Amino acid sequence: MHEQVQEVLNKLRPYLLRDGGDVELIDVDDKGIVLLRLMGACGNCPSSAITLKAGIERALTTEVPGVTEIEQVF
Repeated sequence: MHEQVQEVLNKLRPYLLRDGGDVELIDVDDKGIVLLRLMGACGNCPSSAITLKAGIERALTTEVPGVTEIEQVF
């Protein structure tokens, strides 16, 4: 599942980079929880929660079977 998550993040990365940010995959646990770190401009952006939930989480739960949610690591 780790590789599938990374593939989806690689598809989303250009959009984050365009705004001066990036995302790092920290881990995927056995319950399907994906741990991510937002970096650059995304790390301290007031809209980072929206980016995580509405953008990244939606893409991951749709495209990677077994992903249940994402959590941000600071």
